[in-house]
Amino acid sequence: MAKKLELLSPAGDMERLRMSVAYGADAVYLAGRQYGMRSFAGNFSRDELKEAVDFCSAHGVAIHVTCNTMPRNDEIDALPEYLAYLQEIGVSAVIVGDVGVLSLAKRYAPKVKVHISTQASVTNYQAAAAWHDLGASRVILARELTLDEISAIRAKTPQALELEAFVHGAMCVSYSGRCVLSNYMSGRDASRGACAQPCRYKYALMEEQRPGEFFPVEEDERGTYIFNSKDMRMIDHVPELLAAGLDSLKIEGRAKSAYYAAVVTGAYRHAVDAALAGEPLDPVWRSELDKVSHRPYSEGFYYGHPEQYTGDARYLRDWQVSAIVTSCASDGRALLSLRNKFQRGAALELVGPGIKPISFTADDLADGDGAPLEEARTPQMPLRLTLPCQAPPLSILRREVVKG
Repeated sequence: MAKKLELLSPAGDMERLRMSVAYGADAVYLAGRQYGMRSFAGNFSRDELKEAVDFCSAHGVAIHVTCNTMPRNDEIDALPEYLAYLQEIGVSAVIVGDVGVLSLAKRYAPKVKVHISTQASVTNYQAAAAWHDLGASRVILARELTLDEISAIRAKTPQALELEAFVHGAMCVSYSGRCVLSNYMSGRDASRGACAQPCRYKYALMEEQRPGEFFPVEEDERGTYIFNSKDMRMIDHVPELLAAGLDSLKIEGRAKSAYYAAVVTGAYRHAVDAALAGEPLDPVWRSELDKVSHRPYSEGFYYGHPEQYTGDARYLRDWQVSAIVTSCASDGRALLSLRNKFQRGAALELVGPGIKPISFTADDLADGDGAPLEEARTPQMPLRLTLPCQAPPLSILRREVVKG
């Protein structure tokens, strides 16, 4: 059993990176403006990459940079300089999915570790060992593997080869994300970071001799979401993941919000710490995962084939971020930055790094200068409020959304 289990969190931009680090990530993964699989995540310019590395280095957190698209001929020439730059600024690892990019990384960034992307669809011990022979220090396993298959890969590969797997977040209807449906329907290349997610569209059946006449595939007036997948959630099974020999647990979500990065990272931080200590997980951290935007959950392929959810493609969004803590005194008097409007007397919940959710009422709402407020309305405005305890910066105030 591993003595160390890395928690790897997403960072679509600097705000999300700071949240992932504050809430307990051991490492973060992100992308520059090229060669990454999430072109809509915001991503990092050259200067921002340097800023990110410096920030993470100061906090003892590793940075993995994605280079996992399958580059075309006209993109190869710029790669050596880019890889050399990643080494120069101190990136911990580069994530690749193409054997040519691996070769270039070993040549132009020899001090940077190479991790093999899930895009390479590693599903057996021979493939994993072959990548290791070519110089990879880690493989990110295909999402389609069961826990038993992962255990078998661990048993039959060099111990120096690290194994990483996704444990939380969106699942792709296509094998390890290798989808051409987006290319066909929208012209947006899924394997180059621009997926339009057509698997979430609503579909109906049209008979060839009846053009324009649509028939629901199910007895439902909305049609059917026949390609839709559930989200993965493995927080209840971290001890089993550890026992299977995984070295890193990966949270999906570079295109998701800073709130998502914070809450999910915080929940899994407690799950990993509990597993390493041989202690049961406090159920409150499992409940946290219901308070971020998500689709219905499953355990992915870890225990067999996951069931699909074909009722609709909507996300469950029951909680809204109200404000972020900027600073807080020992008596709970805090300076905050507003995210969504709320009124004096609102029922709020505080959650933060190392802080279990605490419910309280916003009784003494004031603006940044201390003048009483009945309602905070302007996004990013400074405001003051007494919290139920001292909370570190980047702690979150949220409220439940009343529907109907």
